[in-house]
Amino acid sequence: MPANTPVKNPPEERLVNLVVALMATDQGLTKDTILSSVAGYREQSVAGASKDALEKMFERDKESLRGLGVPIETIGDWADPDDLREARYRVPTAEYALPEDIVFTPAELALLNLAGGVWSESSMSDDARSGLRKIRALGIAVDEPIIGYSPRISMRDPAFPVLHQAIEQARVVTFPYLKPGEEHPRTRRVQPLALVEYEARWHVFGIDLDAAADRTFLLSRVVGPVTVTRSAFDPVLREGAGERALRGLEEVAARNSSLLEVNPGTEAALRLTRRATPAEQGIRVPFVDIHIFADELASYGPEVRVVEPAALREQVIERLAAARDLNGVPA
Repeated sequence: MPANTPVKNPPEERLVNLVVALMATDQGLTKDTILSSVAGYREQSVAGASKDALEKMFERDKESLRGLGVPIETIGDWADPDDLREARYRVPTAEYALPEDIVFTPAELALLNLAGGVWSESSMSDDARSGLRKIRALGIAVDEPIIGYSPRISMRDPAFPVLHQAIEQARVVTFPYLKPGEEHPRTRRVQPLALVEYEARWHVFGIDLDAAADRTFLLSRVVGPVTVTRSAFDPVLREGAGERALRGLEEVAARNSSLLEVNPGTEAALRLTRRATPAEQGIRVPFVDIHIFADELASYGPEVRVVEPAALREQVIERLAAARDLNGVPA
């Protein structure tokens, strides 16, 4: 392969390879070993990527994995633990592996296979999907599925992979974005700095060039293709962007609190109480976007009732009424 030829490695494939490599070592791997040996980094190095670019990619990957709950341990020099020039990295298997005394029945394995089948084929690369198949290595055969079908859930929004690539390349993107209440989408020109997940929804955080300000965009509102332009921006802008984005979302959620009454033992109770605090009358749940939150609450039907704020209650009632009218149910 000629030097400087771009190499397209799906980011989730590289993350899977990194986790596998860090779990396979007790002593830990140095950054140089990772960049030269782990698939995903190795191809970029052979193609001519600079060491600085690879190191920044590795730092972002570590941040992503830690955000997903993967415990990456940094081991410094035993004589000088604060000297991280020769630091080694590993995933402690004691914290990330199943205890040896855990066994699965055929029915339980069938459920795990079903859970794996829920993820859409387009959501992961071949190598990432192969990790799901490794469950069969437990040695218990699963002869029949529990049910004759499984739901299909997309792991992420279609805009995700293009935005992830643009962030790594530090390139400006454009995309059509439709805000609630607007009839037509507007084209946004953005320096994308980070992709963050909040309340189980993906957002892209960056600098809106037309507004000359930081903005966070919900990926589900990107209603057309994301175009990566030739315009580049300073990669330094990406540093700490994920933390800034999450802080901003948390501040918005803290200003928007809902009071809900939820039927116990329901799906609504299971999903909402995980991010709620108890209240005298039900539970209090913070939210970022009133329209998105109203969509979620309406999907629970009679399992939840909005006490306040009134604006949220009206939004939920509108959605339930629209569903009723669409299905021809008498008022």
